[in-house]
Amino acid sequence: MISSVVILGGVTLQRQLTISEGYDEGEDWTVYPSKQSYTMDIHAVTADAEVFTCNAYLVSGDRPVLIDAGAMPGVADIINNTVDNLEAVYLTHQHTDHVAQLDAVLDQFDAELYAYNDHPRRDGTLVDGDTVEIGDELFEIVYTPGHASDHVAFVGDTRVFSGDVVVYNDGAFDDGSFGRTDMTGQSREQLIKSLQRLLERLPQTVEELYAGHGDIYRGSPEDDTTDSVKTIIERALMRAERREPKYSNNWF
Repeated sequence: MISSVVILGGVTLQRQLTISEGYDEGEDWTVYPSKQSYTMDIHAVTADAEVFTCNAYLVSGDRPVLIDAGAMPGVADIINNTVDNLEAVYLTHQHTDHVAQLDAVLDQFDAELYAYNDHPRRDGTLVDGDTVEIGDELFEIVYTPGHASDHVAFVGDTRVFSGDVVVYNDGAFDDGSFGRTDMTGQSREQLIKSLQRLLERLPQTVEELYAGHGDIYRGSPEDDTTDSVKTIIERALMRAERREPKYSNNWF
């Protein structure tokens, strides 16, 4: 085995590459990447925002994709300085903090827009159970309403882009939280079912959680010293099932 390593913000992400059978040092050999062996850079392009925004993630690779556009002015320029082209924008949902800069991004790039609900500039529909290519990997679309009626998450073999259905920390909880459900059109009961659905369709190999707010979380299911991503989602579900307000001001 050999390793492909990339350093992102001080964090090392490593993927293994498999050498073909029969390899002998000094002879010709071929490297065949396994299903999840590609190096895939993930850039949190709204990390330096001074306005309220979601975490927008730019994923480079064979198919550069933006997960949500965020609300930070100038995000299109950051994308332009990071990748040569942008092929698609995938929306987890259409709350303002996730789409305020969408027109600016689409105006600057010849990128296709994919969303669950209708949008004037939508090129394709995100359908529960379908798969999409993000970077160098395939992700399953999981419909996860509750925080928003059009909410979806993108579930891959090693990472999840969860939007706001589940976050690692958000000021209410530090190690497994969920999107608010106290505003018009939101539903705690639907969100609970969405978390259950997400757990049912979560591969055991997932070790990274990229949420719409809060910190990125990394926890290997094989590492007993840290919580797995599954554990974080289970804890969020447990807290949601209490059906209590998330915040002291009675916001749910």
